[in-house]
Formats: sequence, structure tokens, C-alpha cells
Amino acid sequence: MERKRAGYSVQRDVLDEEGVEEMAEKSDSKTSLCERVRQSARISGPRARSCLLGCVPVLSWLPRYSIRENALGDLISGISVGIMQLPQGMAYALLAAVPPVFGLYSSFYPVLIYFIFGTSKHISLGTYAVMSVMIGGVTERVAPDSDFMMWDNVTNSSIIDITARDAERVRVAAAVTFLSGLFQILLGLVQFGFVVTYLSEPLVRGYTTGAAIHVIVSQLKYTFGISPNRYSGPFSLIYTVLEVFYLVQETNIGTLVVSIVSIVGLIIVKELNAYLSKKLPVPIPVELLAIIIATVISWQVNLEEKYGVDVVGEIPSGLQPPVLPTASLFGQLIGDAFALSVVGYGIAISLGRIFALKYGYKVDSNQELIALGLSNSVGGVFQCFAISCSMSRSMVQESTGGKTQVAGALSAVVILIITLWIGTLFEDLPKAVLAAIIYVNLHGMMKQFMDVPALWRTNRVDMMVWLATFILTVLFNPDLGLAASIGFSILTVIFRTQLPTYSLLGQVPGTDIYRPVEEYKQVRQVPGVVIFRSSATLYFANAEMYQDALAQKSGIDITKILSAKKKLEAKRKRHEKKEAKKAKKDAKKNAQDMKEEPESPERTDIVTIEVDDRPDPSLPRAIVLDLSPVNFLDTVGVKTLRGIHKDYGDIGIEVVLSGCQTGVVENLQSGGFFNDKVTKSCLFSTIHDAVLHCQSASAHSPDEAPCFTNTPAPCCH
Repeated sequence: MERKRAGYSVQRDVLDEEGVEEMAEKSDSKTSLCERVRQSARISGPRARSCLLGCVPVLSWLPRYSIRENALGDLISGISVGIMQLPQGMAYALLAAVPPVFGLYSSFYPVLIYFIFGTSKHISLGTYAVMSVMIGGVTERVAPDSDFMMWDNVTNSSIIDITARDAERVRVAAAVTFLSGLFQILLGLVQFGFVVTYLSEPLVRGYTTGAAIHVIVSQLKYTFGISPNRYSGPFSLIYTVLEVFYLVQETNIGTLVVSIVSIVGLIIVKELNAYLSKKLPVPIPVELLAIIIATVISWQVNLEEKYGVDVVGEIPSGLQPPVLPTASLFGQLIGDAFALSVVGYGIAISLGRIFALKYGYKVDSNQELIALGLSNSVGGVFQCFAISCSMSRSMVQESTGGKTQVAGALSAVVILIITLWIGTLFEDLPKAVLAAIIYVNLHGMMKQFMDVPALWRTNRVDMMVWLATFILTVLFNPDLGLAASIGFSILTVIFRTQLPTYSLLGQVPGTDIYRPVEEYKQVRQVPGVVIFRSSATLYFANAEMYQDALAQKSGIDITKILSAKKKLEAKRKRHEKKEAKKAKKDAKKNAQDMKEEPESPERTDIVTIEVDDRPDPSLPRAIVLDLSPVNFLDTVGVKTLRGIHKDYGDIGIEVVLSGCQTGVVENLQSGGFFNDKVTKSCLFSTIHDAVLHCQSASAHSPDEAPCFTNTPAPCCH
């Protein structure tokens, strides 16, 4: 059954911009900068209260916390996430190249700070693989093993002073974490939360996949029980892989067996978790079971002494006292700190928005920056390393019934208990088991390779961003890779605005609707009027191409026509000058005769050339530039439009603009587009108004008759 279409009819005058402003009574009043500053500085009671609740969100939601509805779910969720935090914190500390206990500290202090200042109810803050491997790159670069070599009189060889090295690396990690937190706080205070918009989803997913490759390579030494050299800078991952292949013949068999058994066992239980997810109230804590079983076996069998399996070693009980970061290191760490602040925030806000959309609440992007910044800066004082949120822990927190930030606080309490009384029991835990936990937890990131065929089918530019980000991250390390990836992503946007689609528009018969003539069979061009549209905004990067496309689409070689006109004008002037000289010479020659005949009338022999001012019938009478896709104009864009208006006007073609947004009109005005001859009467709100204006203007010519034959359904007169 054919759908019945509703009709409508509008009768009004053709309106240009001046007519619209007069009819709509445009307001020119604008609030001055001083007035805006004065208004923002005014502090009232309600405003102060709103500001306080916005800066410290826990004060707004905790008094309204429903124990009956939320307490049980938050308790189960907090314990489950806390149990996950234990093995992951210790494992990710290895990625950060610091002792495992500092991973537990990083799972405690920042989580408590986020509980107070954060706005997301479901994300699980703490150690994260990508952040940890970035920290590890910094610590190993600033405090390499070569700086801590010492002579051992017993073996008569050089050995590494592990205690001094680890202490220095902890200082470096704390300093870069503190500095990244300051960056996040500063960005949050200046309302810079929108910076995450430059991290598109393909970029983030490609980046985390590339960082996961760095994570895997960094753990190969624990899997095979070897000691490859540390490389830094671009292509360091390739050098490390080659070094591992060279040293693989020195593999510690005991370590390799522990790694294989751990990986296989973790995969089996995780698959069992997925298979029984609907039947199990709480997922099996596979990582916790793995480290308990591995620790007991290592202790009973004495894997370290009998088989040379590297273990965690001494884990001090209790918490570390606060220590101010080493300020002398800040100069070396500024770039790394900024990269950490952007990556950590980008991952946290992306995941936070997913849960907020799912459960119908709002995540404040600027407050999240401040919350993460405070978590990192306070954590840096307590020797933590930079944190973000983990997808796996966040999913567990949500699936086990977590509904508020209380779940995160309870997970921190679990870590506190472990750190104070239980941590020392894991001193015999093999590091190969922690590496296995890292490998298995990266399976989600490895699945992101499936984005490539999906993006190939949907958006190939996004696929290029994904692949370029992945390759740049793998080759140039996570810090430089991020900067290069953002640069590449921005370049794709620039290229897309540099290479827009240029179209000639025609009228849909019987309507006031205009569409590209190349894309619609029934669309017809309006006789004598060229309607031109670009799909992108007009600015310095594509201004020249805009002019070239207009000339190509309209078939008017404006440069050639203007050049011919100038030559004709110059020829006319030379001819008139020559005739004037000749007339002057003849006048001198006949001067005597003229004196003898005073009664004779004055003779004028100057010949003038009459120029035909009638327009070329092969050219259109008017050009309509549809600027509806344009959201701003820079000075080059305004200059381009001014040049088009003048050049085409010089050859008798009227140029009018349609669909200008308010900001574009202001850009035209401030850019000097308007003058005594060019007013807002050449601006029209719609294409149809512009076309009717051009038709009525041409109808005033005695030799021309209006040829607008398609009367639209909305009658506009």
C-alpha cells in the first residue's frame, strides 16, 4: 500500500539575509568578556553548594546510598574485584619494572581517592597493562641495569645491585605518576575534558592492541627464564624479539614448564567460567587460585634453588610512608607523563561512558580528569605507579552486582588486608605465573584484530587509522606511537576536508528541494543558474581547490575569460590612444585653416570603440554557492568568496550565497566581504530563495524572459 504524503503550501516574499534579519528581529546584544567573567565570579549559596558537590561527588551520592538495594551487590562485587586486584597488581608491577608489592599499593591508594572524586559507578580503577608497560619503558630507560653494576668478589664478576636498582626505579615510577596526575588535574581545571575526542575508537583500539604486543614481548624473559638486554627508543621491540630468539637456547626448562602449565590451566578455567557464566553466581577466581597453587608448589618443591625458577622474593608487610617525588627527575619525564595522562584518561572515560549509557547516568568528563589526576598525584606520593581502569575487572564488578563506587572502595579494603597480613605468603610465587596471568588477560585485546575486516566493510579510513596506530605503536613504542597516531588521525580529517565532494545541484521537479544532479535521475538543473555545493567547510587548506572545482563544474574558465577581457580592454585603450594622437596631429595641421575660418564648427575626429556589454549567452546568468555545509570561514575562505564574487561579476554573472549559518555571516562581515557595493542582499537563507531571486533579476532584462518552469509545491512568491 502506497504511503500517503502530507502536502503543504507557503506563500511569502523571496527573502535575502537583510529581509530575514528584519523579519526575525535579529538581536545584536552580546555579553562582553568582562561581564561573563563577572558573572562567573559571583558566588551565591546554591552555586557554592553545587560547586562543592560537583568537585567532591561522594558528598552528593553517599548520603542517599540505599543499603537495602545496593549493599549486598557492592559487597560481593568489591570482594571479587579485590581478589582479582591481587594477582593483576603483582603481575602488572613486573610490567612497570618495579617490585610486585608496589602493584598492590597502586591497587589501594588511587582506588580510595577515586571513590571520593570519581563520577563513574562501574569502572574498576587500578593497575592496567598498557599503562604499566609505558611506565616500564620509562623506568628501564631512566634507570637501566648498566647503572647499577657492582663487582662481586665471590664470583669475580659484575652483578646488578638489584636493591639499589629497584629503589631508583620506584622513585622514577612515582615521579612520572605524580607528574601525569598534575597534568590531568590541570587539564580538568581548564575544562579540557574534550581532549579525548581526538582519541577516536579505532585509534584507541589500535593503540591498545599495539601496546598489548609490547606487553607480551616484555614478559618473554619471565616465560623462558632468560635475561635479554634492555632496548629503548624506536624499533626497540624488534631488537628485543631478535635478542629473545638469540637467547632462546638458554631457556630455563623449569621456568618454561611452569609457564606452559600456568597458561593452559588459566585458559581452561577461564573457558569454564565463560561456559558456566549463567549458572555461577560469581566467576571462579582463577588468577587467585593460580597464584595460591603455584606458591604452595614452589614452596614445597623449592623451585628457586632446585630448578633456578625466578620467584617474587621479599614482600614487605605494611604500607609505605608518603615521600615527595624527586623533582630533579621531572625534566626527563614531562613527555612520558603527558602521554600517560592522555592514555589513562582516554581509556577510563571511554569505558565510563559505555557503562553510563547502559545504566542511564552521566559521567562528567572534566571531573573524571580531576579524579584521575588526584588518584595519580596522591598515589605518586605513596610510591604507586600510574593507573587507569581495566575492562576485565570492570566487567566483573558489573556482573557480580556492583552498583556504586562503594564496590571499588571495598576492593581497596581487600587489598589493604592482603598487604598488611597476607602479602608475605606469596614470596615464593614464580614470576612465570604472573607472566602467564598477563598473557591470558590480554586475550580480549588480541580479539581486537577482528576490527580490521569489520572496518574494511564499513569505513576504510577508520581501518587505515587502526592499522597505522597499531604499526606506529609497535614500531615507535607506546609513548611516541601515541603522538604519531594522533597526528595521523588528524591528518585523515584534514585530507577529508581537502578532498570533499563537489556537486552541481538541480531541482526535484515540482518542489523546492535541490539535490546533486549526478546522483538523481529526475533532478534537473535550473536553466541559466549554476548551483554549486562543497561537502566540507571552506578554509585555507581547500580554498584553491574550491575555486578550481567551481570552474570545472560550471564549465567557465574564468581565468581565460578575464584574460581575454583584459586584452580586449588593453587593445581598446591602445587604439583610442592612437586615434587620439592622430586626431591631435591633424588638429595641429589644420590649426591655420581653422583660424582663417572662425565661423566653421569644431571638428572632432577621435574614434571611439563601443564595447558590447551584453552578457555572453553561452554563460549562465547567475551562480548560487550553497554554503550550508560550511560551519566557519577563515580569512582565506572569505577572500576566496570575495574573489569569486568579483571575478564572475566582472564577466556579467551574478554570484549569490545561500544557507549561511550565523557564524559564517559573522565571518563574512568581519573578513571584509561586504562593502558599499556588496551587501547582505546577496545572501539567502535557502537555495530556493536564491534561485527565485536570480530568475526575477534576469526577467528584468528586455531580451530575457523568466524560464523558471517548475513551480514548487510550496508556493514561494
